[in-house]
Amino acid sequence: MQFEVWAPQADRVTLHCEGTTRALARDPAREGWWTGEAEAADGARYGFALDDGPVLPDPRSRRQPDGPDGLSAVVDHGRHAWRAQWPGRALPGAVLYELHVGTYTREGTLDAAAARLEHLVELGVTHVELMPLCPFPGRHGWGYEGVSLWAVHEPYGGPAALKRFVDRAHELGLGVVLDVVHNHLGPSGNYLPRFGPYFTDTHTTPWGSAVNLDAPGSDEVRAFLVGSALAWLRDYRIDGLRLDAVHTLYDTRACHFLEELSAAVDDLAAETGRPLFLIAESELNNPRFITPRAEHGLGLHAQWNDDFHHALHTALTGESQGYYADFARDPFAALAKTLTGGYFHDGTYSSFRGRRHGRPLDRTRVAGHRLLGYSQTHDQVGNRAQGDRLSALLSPGLLACAATLTLTAPFTPMLFMGEEWAATTPWQFFTDHTDPELAEAVRRGRRREFASHGWAEEDVPDPQDPATRERSCLDWSEPEREPHARVLAWYRRLIALRQEQPDLTDPDLADTKVAYDADARWLAFRRGDVRVAVNLGKEEAAIPLGTGRMEVLAAWEPVQAPGPDGLLQVPGESCVVLTQP
Repeated sequence: MQFEVWAPQADRVTLHCEGTTRALARDPAREGWWTGEAEAADGARYGFALDDGPVLPDPRSRRQPDGPDGLSAVVDHGRHAWRAQWPGRALPGAVLYELHVGTYTREGTLDAAAARLEHLVELGVTHVELMPLCPFPGRHGWGYEGVSLWAVHEPYGGPAALKRFVDRAHELGLGVVLDVVHNHLGPSGNYLPRFGPYFTDTHTTPWGSAVNLDAPGSDEVRAFLVGSALAWLRDYRIDGLRLDAVHTLYDTRACHFLEELSAAVDDLAAETGRPLFLIAESELNNPRFITPRAEHGLGLHAQWNDDFHHALHTALTGESQGYYADFARDPFAALAKTLTGGYFHDGTYSSFRGRRHGRPLDRTRVAGHRLLGYSQTHDQVGNRAQGDRLSALLSPGLLACAATLTLTAPFTPMLFMGEEWAATTPWQFFTDHTDPELAEAVRRGRRREFASHGWAEEDVPDPQDPATRERSCLDWSEPEREPHARVLAWYRRLIALRQEQPDLTDPDLADTKVAYDADARWLAFRRGDVRVAVNLGKEEAAIPLGTGRMEVLAAWEPVQAPGPDGLLQVPGESCVVLTQP
């Protein structure tokens, strides 16, 4: 088979494969590339030595059987016989479910997660969003410090297990989205700088030097990242990618990397006949990310909307620390603004940043499904000192209100694993670094971070303690018990309503009308013929919905449809969905 590697700074490159060595030759057609042939079947171990240095894993390794520091292995993607005849599933009308393979089950493997997919079918979600799968040191971790961007973490089951997972999901009618990290690579097991200028000091990120997207050598680095993205979509039949922290992809070139990536993904979608999509995580509140390329945007298909989360979280909990401060001043007004305009910070002053932030969305041109709405995510739970979920802070009634606002808002809703049954297990930050110095640095840094916010160091879980990961695994006995079973039934009903009521998947952001009373702690909104009312207060609230006959579609507590006066009597910490037939 043909082996190749980009190593523009090397004078000699040697292939080490299955106990044999072979000098590679410069590729006359591609500057900096080295190529050669060797006998190698699926599973064959190999690596490259640069200028007689140590044997290193392939930057484009499809498999790392012994972890990031070991040799690479050949993967023959043609060996997998795909079972599902899958036409694809587009983003409009979707309900996403964020899942971490290592804690979705105690086994922490893709095969174990696949065995639990029927739960998601019964729940009614349409897509599973897998947190990062690239290899990282040790067995357990969040996955955001991965290396080998074309490979699958071996303790999860490696490439074969991911194909089995995707195949099973597709058989059940579920799309699969994968979270990928292009903005940095883990410090441990990262050998890319030895091969070429994959990073640049021109820009910096919270994780160190930035990925080289605009300095000399960046053509090949961009091709490396685009090729990795397309490999997930093509070789593993993934349906979409979530792009981590795109605001740290620093690029001054005329054609931004994200524009190049979105064009390549759209071309692959046309080639395969399957809808494929890209979802950005961005804190910039910049509509350009989700504006089509033909309209001078970057052409991404959707983005996470943290503003909706922050407004909802402050309304539910009253928390006001850090970036919650701006939302907590008037959380109901903030929630109303995000429900109708997408962003809260759309050019307004942000006290957290000490400057104005964001710009407005054009509601007449940006479809609601291009924004993802959620009440919990891995970030918003896991980056709390003790990884406590909303279920540790709120009553079942308020959890039902959070679900109602998330699943009836004009956005693409996303759930974080376990929230659908009010899981009591926390989701904490955990690592399994094999480098003792790095492990201790992470431990100290985590404790210092939260000590500055008033937490005692001993109250911050040790990321390296195996018990931290164990506590974070879902307890699958909970959905059978109360109050979890009741919360789960409510989520199922709300998701079913999205399928039954076309107004709940209407992409028109401008059609949402909101009313609220911050003192009485209620909020109501209309989407077409559907009316949604939530009472976050402890006392019953009389919520004016207007005249006309209405029918109750779902209610957390028993209620009667409004009478001639148009007032809906909603019990404390409860919610109702109605329609005007």
